[in-house]
Amino acid sequence: MSWLDVRSQSGHASGYQVRLGENGRVQCRNGKGKLLSSVPASLKDDPGVVQLRQLAEWLARHRAECLAAVDGWMVRSLPVPAALIAEVWADAAWAEALRDLVVTADDGTGAETGFLRDADPERGLGVVTLDGDTRRLKPEVVSIPHPVLLEDLEELREFGAELGVEQKVQQLFRQTHTRPAGLAGKTSVDDFAGGKFEQLNHALSRCRTLGYPVRGGDAVYAAFEDGRVVEARYWLGSDYPEGEAWTGDLRWALADGTALPLADVGPVAWSEGMRMAAAIHAGRVVEEAVVAP
Repeated sequence: MSWLDVRSQSGHASGYQVRLGENGRVQCRNGKGKLLSSVPASLKDDPGVVQLRQLAEWLARHRAECLAAVDGWMVRSLPVPAALIAEVWADAAWAEALRDLVVTADDGTGAETGFLRDADPERGLGVVTLDGDTRRLKPEVVSIPHPVLLEDLEELREFGAELGVEQKVQQLFRQTHTRPAGLAGKTSVDDFAGGKFEQLNHALSRCRTLGYPVRGGDAVYAAFEDGRVVEARYWLGSDYPEGEAWTGDLRWALADGTALPLADVGPVAWSEGMRMAAAIHAGRVVEEAVVAP
């Protein structure tokens, strides 16, 4: 963004110029062209500075909304209209969220999986395949698979590193958990039980930071899979917020509260539930081992 002159209250040039920097913050330089570390206090209420600050806040919210939307498409492996991707690509925030994601599309010549590098309403989608070829596809819909559903995940990770891809939405290097065999008759996972937090507030704060809602003492992650909503529920406690808290089991249930046997939990709901529990559990109090003299 180009520099804008800041006017004094009398309407004369103040000698300062401001702009919105690439880092999303308002930058200011003096009459000698020196970039200042911050906007002078005397200019913070200037209408031009205020408008730039409001624009920066809006752009930050817009970028976060785009990332959240694309993350939702990926986690749910939802079919997204290719025309929609091509239209929003002109918006830098949308393009940043979508670029380099692994997508699967079929334009009638067979399903193709690769890295999304470009999208255009006329030319279609630009996808780099595992063979290293760049193809232009014009499918009706595009799938952004959850990584646990990608059969060639390790190969895609290696090829992505060679291409230098930088995914803003975690996909390739998202922590995944594969549901093990031998779960018949089981209804909960105790791998993350027994984690101590000095205060329940600390566990709740960690959930807020990680973006997981808490309901009725459970941290909750809702996954949409096989046409239904499946909730992963990780027990944190519902006693006094200032009291100690110990984590409990991880369970899955339908939206109406019906408990789901582990053998019936889908791969995405399983992976995301385990990912949630592991992330929260990592913030527990870890007792230091006492070394004998």
